[in-house]
Formats: sequence, C-alpha cells, structure tokens
Amino acid sequence: MLLISCPNCGPRDETEFHYGGQAHIAYPENPNDLTDREWAEYLFYRENTKGTFAERWVHSTGCRQWFNMLRDTVSYEIHSIYAMGQPRPDLAKSTAAGTGTTPTSEPAQPGEFTQSGDFGQAGEPGLAPGAATTGATAPTSSEGV
Repeated sequence: MLLISCPNCGPRDETEFHYGGQAHIAYPENPNDLTDREWAEYLFYRENTKGTFAERWVHSTGCRQWFNMLRDTVSYEIHSIYAMGQPRPDLAKSTAAGTGTTPTSEPAQPGEFTQSGDFGQAGEPGLAPGAATTGATAPTSSEGV
C-alpha cells in the first residue's frame, strides 16, 4: 500500500486517492478546429512510461483537491508531489542538489515483482494469499462447492 502525502492534508493511505491520468496534458486552444484523428489523439493517446512518470491525483475522500505526482511506475517510489499548474520538477537537478529522493534499492530485473506485502507463498511467487498451492486441494464450503 502506498502512503501518499497530500499537499493539503499530509500523509494518507492510497485508498483515499484516485488516479487522474497523465499530468501536463494541455486542452486544445481551438477544439472545434481539430480533425477527428487529432481529437482522438488528445483524448486517448497517452505515454506509457516505464520509470518516472508525471501523474494527476485527487484526494477524493479528504480535501478533494487535485495535485501532480512524479512516481516511478516500476518501483512505485514517489519522487515528488507538487501543485496543479506548477511545471514538472527536474529530478536530475533536485537529486544533484540533495533535495530530491533517490531510489534506496536496486531496480527490479525484467519479470521480477518487488512490491512488499503478503503477495506470495514461500517458494511459489505470484500466488495470492490463501491460493491453493501445488498438490493442495481447494477448500470447499459446507455445500460442497
């Protein structure tokens, strides 16, 4: 579970927030002048970045305010949270100046799941908690289902 620091309310559990898509997508100046293809690209085409990505979030069960976040889509590490309307922070400059955060662990190898939690059984990665393991039978209800 992520701990997201709301700019207005402070650190809160990720269940209080909703993802709002890619940040810094400008609304077209003259939407009526766009072709169908240009309008479709504005509505549906977004980057699919592996690594640091600028996102919009809303604190839906708290202050209901929107904000931007720089988050690593591989490690889920939150690099920066900043107000709507502010430019995207340059991580290279902030990290060099010692004001930003840097990853504390090695990046994951392709196909490696690194999020902590109760997501697997010992020796059988990828199984959900309580999932039947090899050779085990699934639990049945009193009705035999």
